[in-house]
Amino acid sequence: MVIGNQARKAVLETPKKVASLIDLANLPSTLREFVGQSQISQLGCFLNVWSYIKSNKLQDPQNKNVVNCDDKLKSILLGKPQVELAELPNLIKLHFPKQSK
Repeated sequence: MVIGNQARKAVLETPKKVASLIDLANLPSTLREFVGQSQISQLGCFLNVWSYIKSNKLQDPQNKNVVNCDDKLKSILLGKPQVELAELPNLIKLHFPKQSK
């Protein structure tokens, strides 16, 4: 896989941040039920959530930057009825243990 210079530089400068995205973590029960796995990385979890959003057509048709949450999605996104795409990674990150510096 070929990656650009900027991406390579970002990975080399922030290895702990990249590692936290790809390291497997034990999931709490709500997220475990949603994903269907007991361990997954933050990135893998985000991709699962994004796939669920796309397959269930939960993006707002008028504003694609907004997700209309169904009951299953609300269970992992703090019960919010709507979520902006920009806040989605941070809401998912709340389910993962904090990384020590």
